[in-house]
Amino acid sequence: MDYTAKLDTAIARLHDEGRYRTFIDIERRNGHFPHAVWTRPDGTASDITVWCGNDYLGMGQNPVVLSAMHEALDATGAGSGGTRNISGTTVYHKRLEAELADLHGKESALLFTSAYIANDATLSTLPRLFPGLIIYSDELNHASMIEGVRRNGGAKRIFRHNDVAHLRQLLEADDPNVPKIIVFESIYSMDGDFGPIEAICDLADEFNALTYIDEVHAVGMYGPRGAGVAERDRLMHRLDIINGTLAKAFGVMGGYIAASYKMCDAIRSYAPGFIFTTSLPPAVAAGAAASVAYLKQTPELREIQQTQARILKTRLKAMGLPIIDHGSHIVPVIVGDPVHTKKLSDMLLMDHGIYVQPINFPTVPRGTERLRFTPSPVHGPGEMDKLVKAMDALWSHCALNRAELSA
Repeated sequence: MDYTAKLDTAIARLHDEGRYRTFIDIERRNGHFPHAVWTRPDGTASDITVWCGNDYLGMGQNPVVLSAMHEALDATGAGSGGTRNISGTTVYHKRLEAELADLHGKESALLFTSAYIANDATLSTLPRLFPGLIIYSDELNHASMIEGVRRNGGAKRIFRHNDVAHLRQLLEADDPNVPKIIVFESIYSMDGDFGPIEAICDLADEFNALTYIDEVHAVGMYGPRGAGVAERDRLMHRLDIINGTLAKAFGVMGGYIAASYKMCDAIRSYAPGFIFTTSLPPAVAAGAAASVAYLKQTPELREIQQTQARILKTRLKAMGLPIIDHGSHIVPVIVGDPVHTKKLSDMLLMDHGIYVQPINFPTVPRGTERLRFTPSPVHGPGEMDKLVKAMDALWSHCALNRAELSA
């Protein structure tokens, strides 16, 4: 067996399909984000504007967050020193979990090193807690949820995306006496559409099922205190487990679930992905707690971000660019071809100093390749003007189709 040749074949396949992914070497500038420095392949440096980051509100450079991290770093050092069970639980971890439980109106919260791990570890552990559990999962759920469902070894049912009628059919077909959980998202990040939270909660009540919602792209962004879409819609009390991240709107790192005390205690006690993982560094936990607390009191950042997204969508639509608009903060522009998508991304970066990463299969279905823009409160009018003009010029340069403009 020529193992190297097999690797060459696998990588060449990605190049042939136009979806080989490259890492862009950038250095964020504290206090100047969304501006960053890009180190080109030849070693030279260029100033760029980041338009595809998940630090949606610029909290990664907020002085309140940085001050908390500096203080914790000076007080405790770099790492946590162990797993949560063995010397890795500090006052900073407990404080952050208390902030998150309060944010979501739950009895408890449980920290993980990422929201991916939180989803995978929790969903793969639930069948051990509820023998015979059937998981009903939206077909467009995140890869971490799919992996957790796949690894749990229990029964699963996949319902068509946001199709409540199909979910009802699946629930009706199963034994009413077996445990059930419905797993879905509040915002699906590639199209920016919302999950039907209330309708799913109604079905869960009717069929005596638990509910598990991923609010990763919504925490910090929606609701009076930034708890997500469920808070905005006054539905948090109807959800059994809420998953969130600290690495997007909160600007730091880590993931979590918020639920009842007994649910968090059981996951803490049974999930290998929690038990055997070194805990977050105290400085990271301190920064995240400061960010969560700050955004509870700062709705204006959310309002500015939503305004920025609406402005960008309006301007791109006016040029006939094919964007998807479900009313969320995410701005996807559909290119529909992996080669053209990468070409547009490369030209924006090299010729205009605009960084937006191409999104290709398997993240999105083939034929729906796209550029996904994430405007933030720290993108100014000048940056937006430059982006819109560059997209207009490059769309024409690449001879891509435009939508018919209404009169």
